[in-house]
Formats: sequence, structure tokens, C-alpha cells
Amino acid sequence: MLALRLPPEIEARLDELAKRTGRSKSFYAREAILEHLDDLEDIYLAEKRLEEFRRGEGDTTVSLAELMARHGVED
Repeated sequence: MLALRLPPEIEARLDELAKRTGRSKSFYAREAILEHLDDLEDIYLAEKRLEEFRRGEGDTTVSLAELMARHGVED
């Protein structure tokens, strides 16, 4: 369980959205967290890989052409 305090203006917007759509405030809070969590995880991984690259660690680099060929993407 998670409890959090929201500024009044955000709470009001969330209340209004829930009323207009018939969904719960918890539903929208959960959706927002999940969406943002995906972004934060991607950012963290990208930053970690960049630091490894800068230190000369990890996998070698791959050209754009090789990457596109690996994933079946055409020009």
C-alpha cells in the first residue's frame, strides 16, 4: 500500500477526472505511476550503459547499419 499527499490543485484535477469517467482516483494514480516508472527505468538503464561505455566497460559499439540488420529494419 502507498499513501501520498497531493497538492490541492492536483487532487482536484484527479477528483474531476475520476467523476467524469467513472473510474477511481487509484486507477489513474496507478496508471500514471506505471507510465512514468517505465520511463524512469529506461532512463536509468541508458545512463548506466553510457557510464559503462565511457569507462570502456560493457559491450562494444554497433553501427546503425548492423543494428538495423539485426532487427530487420530497412532504410
